[in-house]
Amino acid sequence: MTAKEEDSVREEVQMKVPVRFNYVTLAVGLTVFVCRLALAASPGPVPAAPTPAIAAPEDKPFPGTILLSIDATDIDRKVVRVHETIPVQPGDLTLLYPKWLPGTHAPEGAIDRFAGLEIKANGQKIAWVRDAVNVYAFHLTVPEGAAKLDVAFQYLSPVGDDFGDAEITSAMMVLEPIRLSLYPAGFFARQIMVTPDITLPAGWQFATALDGASGTGGHVGFKTTTLETLADSPIFAGRYVSKLDLDPGGPAPVHLNVFADRPSQLDIKPEELAAHRALIQQAYRLFGSHHYDHYDFLVTLSDTVPLGGLEHHRSSEDNTYADYLTDAARSLTDKDLLPHEYTHSWNGKFRRPANLWTANYDVPMRDSLLWVYEGQTEYWGKVLTARAGIRNRQQEMDDIAMEAAIYDNMPGRSWRPLEDTTSDEIINPRRPLAWRSWQRFEDYYDEGALIWLDADTLIREQSKGARSLDDFAKAFFGIDDGSYVPVTYTFDDVVKALNAVQPYDWAAFLRARLEPSGGKTPLDGLKRGGYRLVYNDTDNEIVKSTDSERRATTFTWSLGFVATNKEGGVKSVLWDSPAFKAGITAGNQIVAVNGIPWDPDVVKEAIKASAGSKDAIELIVKTTDRYKVIHLDYHGGLRYPHLERDPEVEAASLDAILAARK
Repeated sequence: MTAKEEDSVREEVQMKVPVRFNYVTLAVGLTVFVCRLALAASPGPVPAAPTPAIAAPEDKPFPGTILLSIDATDIDRKVVRVHETIPVQPGDLTLLYPKWLPGTHAPEGAIDRFAGLEIKANGQKIAWVRDAVNVYAFHLTVPEGAAKLDVAFQYLSPVGDDFGDAEITSAMMVLEPIRLSLYPAGFFARQIMVTPDITLPAGWQFATALDGASGTGGHVGFKTTTLETLADSPIFAGRYVSKLDLDPGGPAPVHLNVFADRPSQLDIKPEELAAHRALIQQAYRLFGSHHYDHYDFLVTLSDTVPLGGLEHHRSSEDNTYADYLTDAARSLTDKDLLPHEYTHSWNGKFRRPANLWTANYDVPMRDSLLWVYEGQTEYWGKVLTARAGIRNRQQEMDDIAMEAAIYDNMPGRSWRPLEDTTSDEIINPRRPLAWRSWQRFEDYYDEGALIWLDADTLIREQSKGARSLDDFAKAFFGIDDGSYVPVTYTFDDVVKALNAVQPYDWAAFLRARLEPSGGKTPLDGLKRGGYRLVYNDTDNEIVKSTDSERRATTFTWSLGFVATNKEGGVKSVLWDSPAFKAGITAGNQIVAVNGIPWDPDVVKEAIKASAGSKDAIELIVKTTDRYKVIHLDYHGGLRYPHLERDPEVEAASLDAILAARK
């Protein structure tokens, strides 16, 4: 309808409407108009003045060198005292505490552990004001005649489990100098020079990627370096330390620096040392390069320092089980930690997603390519674990089976695309989740690894075995041998590099696995690799090791829960499983099974018995404030995941993927 036709219709309608309607319409219109005038004239809130501007980082040299002194001797109170001397010029200045730390992919700067800030110039205190929006920023005015600031503060490391993860114990400490630093706004981190030193408890030894260590009596100084390198160079120290050469005579020194709760935990079997040395050689054969002038694995063996790893360019933080070296079978679950973090020297540190590289540590990161940064690193970490012999072939197959089974039973895939999980570090910085299988969390790691297995087997299939993802690794991560200046990449760069190895519609391949929700389980790589995922009543060795370490028993693929061995405390429940449908949740306690007090073996016997009968399994469950009787109508028997050779596929390329390179 044209505008002229609309006007004609409107006039016709108005003529047919009673006059009193028009009076009412007019009255209502006048009322609305008067109300609007009144509102416009009445006083109301206006936006507050903006906070002081924080200078954006520029790629220009910072004038002078910051002196950073760290006193880490107070291990009883776990207080680290910091003093900085910062060259300045008179005028307004903003000092920043790091918020977005490399490798964390999130704003996890420990501002809650920062205390006691005192700033002086020429011996006189200077007032500072915290930014009301960016609480990691501190504004101050440098007085005339001042050429440097003396800055002092304390880093209050957690004193117990209620206050956070342990970093300092009576036997060891895990320190990241970037968490012990304030730095001036307005500069790229690589343009700020820092001369660090540290004072350690008497008799303690240390390891770090920082260069030029010198000093006596527990006081150690290091060469002047950039803030960027400082942020990438943690310092580990402890009473009981072992330093092992992993590549004697190699192109660059590589050492395994181990810090233990007790001296006996430092014993390493010859075959374990040989496997960790083989890791270095297998990585070189995979990538054809190295991106460090020396590399240090910084490893804690502890029942106090929590498990976890963090990548750096010339080192890695590898916090693992106390029995990592002395009981290989019990610590199987964590055996791919060192290979994973080591792979990051190539993928994540040297080649880095453009969205994850930032000019300093208060510029937000964007995590969209973590399925490459972490997902492909997870893939290569598992492959290198097998190729080096850190886990044997069957153990690695069990590990792959366990991960495949997790995503074969991941109801959260029905609503949430994998790519969306790359925001998880920002959404939830690793706090406990009540319904992990429904919410999903950081699935770009393990589901990402399955995607890269899919890509690897597809390249092998398309090229009839002539090429593989190894060729991508060498071409993409192996450039600029010896350099550790980051080279960034985008989605299109990844696609282009894959096409250079094997022409294919890789953009569509990746998007089909990253973007849709509710797609099929990503098991094509297993199928092409000559295997299929099956479930039976035989224990999976990796699941068994995982249960041993966390003192729990997994019934995820049968009843649908994991519970502690001693008291039956439910740690997790699989969404839509028999346990879920019966109303069991994490935090419940299973008191009895078929009238018998809780014991994991009693549950296993009940599951076996139910497979041959129609009787439900009866549980007595304690919730927060009451007990209830639950009947689980389950008859599927014990179920553990395994990989089984697929007779329909002639070549088992998965075997070739896991085989050591000569």
